[in-house]
Amino acid sequence: MSNFLRQMAETSSARVDVAKSSYTDDELDHPSFPLRLEGFDLIAEIKNRSPAEGGLAEGAGNRANRALRYADGGAAAISVLTEPERFDGDLAHLEEVVRTVANKEIPVMRKDFLVDEIQVLEAKSCGASGVLLIAAMLDDKSLTSMLDCAFEHDLFVLLESFDELELERSVHLLQRVKYREKAQDRKFLLGVNTRDLRTLAVDPSRLQKFGPLLPPDIVCVAESGLHSAEDAAGVVGWGYSMALVGTALMRADDPAGLVADMLQAGRAA
Repeated sequence: MSNFLRQMAETSSARVDVAKSSYTDDELDHPSFPLRLEGFDLIAEIKNRSPAEGGLAEGAGNRANRALRYADGGAAAISVLTEPERFDGDLAHLEEVVRTVANKEIPVMRKDFLVDEIQVLEAKSCGASGVLLIAAMLDDKSLTSMLDCAFEHDLFVLLESFDELELERSVHLLQRVKYREKAQDRKFLLGVNTRDLRTLAVDPSRLQKFGPLLPPDIVCVAESGLHSAEDAAGVVGWGYSMALVGTALMRADDPAGLVADMLQAGRAA
């Protein structure tokens, strides 16, 4: 595990220590909206800050407005950063975006450095329809328990890998019937993140390099470093049918237009 991920794991564990220890059925009684996919799709991200890029957000009003513009552009889901230390995130941001797009039935994913099942339940209690898990941060027991917790509560999971060993480990999970079925139902997605967690720089070549390791019949997500319609078209040929785009959309003057352009290019490819 990189120093960055280790730091994130430590601060996440500290948040677990002060989090609620359980939730009632009523607190978890929120609808989970399914991913509606059309060949090539986008998870559009909302985040206040990037450790590599600095401040990105202009305030809460901008966050809600941007979520609606993502929806208008055709995003299949919206990712919300809730990590407070390095990304200036908060669970309240997740709840706000869920409320903003609820009438459009667009799934919202909690993106964070999750290390415990209770954080999956936190996401559900805030109305999330999905969570991101990071393979490098979780041993086999923790990973499977968090996957099972997410699926039990009807959340989709994006399982993120940064290197070949993590990706191979993630793909290996699909040998289990229950996880294979979730993947076929588009509830279990595999992601490849191009960011080098030692330097926080992006290495776009990683997407092409890892392409041969991707299962051909599973939704695989290209993460980090995609900025244009050309980038979206390029990853399709490497086996990705989805992209998670954050910084480029947060900096875009017309985020709906950029979402639409990337979707059009990806689907044409």
